[in-house]
Amino acid sequence: GSAMFQSTTNHNKRDVRIFSTCPQSSSVDRNLFIQTVVAAAQWSEQVNCEGMLIYTDNSLLDPWLIAHIILQNTTKLCPLVAVQPAYMHPYSVAKMVTSMACLYQRRLYLNMVAGGFKNDLTALHDTTPHDKRYARLVEYTTIILELLRGEAPVTYAGEFYTTDKLRMTPALPAELFPGVLVSGSSAAGLEAARALGATAVKYPEPAGCELADPTLDSAIRVGMIARDTEDEAWRIAWERFPPDRKGTLTHNLAMKVSDSSWHRQLSQIGDSVRSTQKTYWLHPFESYKTFCPYLVGSYQSVAAELAKYFASGYKTVILDSFPSEEELGHLKSVFSLASQMVVR
Repeated sequence: GSAMFQSTTNHNKRDVRIFSTCPQSSSVDRNLFIQTVVAAAQWSEQVNCEGMLIYTDNSLLDPWLIAHIILQNTTKLCPLVAVQPAYMHPYSVAKMVTSMACLYQRRLYLNMVAGGFKNDLTALHDTTPHDKRYARLVEYTTIILELLRGEAPVTYAGEFYTTDKLRMTPALPAELFPGVLVSGSSAAGLEAARALGATAVKYPEPAGCELADPTLDSAIRVGMIARDTEDEAWRIAWERFPPDRKGTLTHNLAMKVSDSSWHRQLSQIGDSVRSTQKTYWLHPFESYKTFCPYLVGSYQSVAAELAKYFASGYKTVILDSFPSEEELGHLKSVFSLASQMVVR
């Protein structure tokens, strides 16, 4: 137990859940990939993470196969599998969830992705406009969840999907019913989360400006680099994400073609916080190295920022992928400090 994230309780007495992120197949040597995933999953489990996010896009290995590796090499960590409607029928998703539940008695989480990279969608000939993609995602996820509830055969006639007395066998044990997360950075995304009773995931603004919607379960997606002193943390931050002109150009190009609202929001925030070295840091996002803000500084200052997010209603944190077990130890210190700050 010494290595545990303390479960952080706040006014609603609802524990904060922490998810780590699986290393991406595109950024790890192919021969080392399986052992890299297994190591990251086992560290995450040791510090009591609820689960681990596994990305999906045209350039990556299939997230269900990676989820399978995680299930085989851990005892309680729950894979959070990114699911994109363009890749598989809702029946196949429900079948995956129920199959893994039967094989491993483990709960899965589903990260429902409405879109993806513009070029991926174009290549797949998915021409659905942004807000319509969320309408489609609601239909898609509704069918998955109804199949998994298994109360009756699912007959569904939507704009995008139709099923006729479709049934899921084997049935999913109720206690293994999946958690569902949806990107909540646009109005359409928040509406979808509300319609599905899902957790809305935000790429947050600085903690002082960010209030969770009290009617929704909300999550933030952030990276963190924390050390004993501010200077040490910033030294490591710039080492890990050095200034990169090419990355900045790629980011600016991506911005031009992106119809993603969080992409735009973060870029605008970047302009306003750049003047000073505050805890909230967007350089890794702006140089196309990662897709979320970072919190950088001493344990104390990163924990204070995190505690503000908790106090404003965020109950779930999805951490950006981290390079080592040692890094997870530093994050553990931040979470235990933050929990003391919130529980007054």
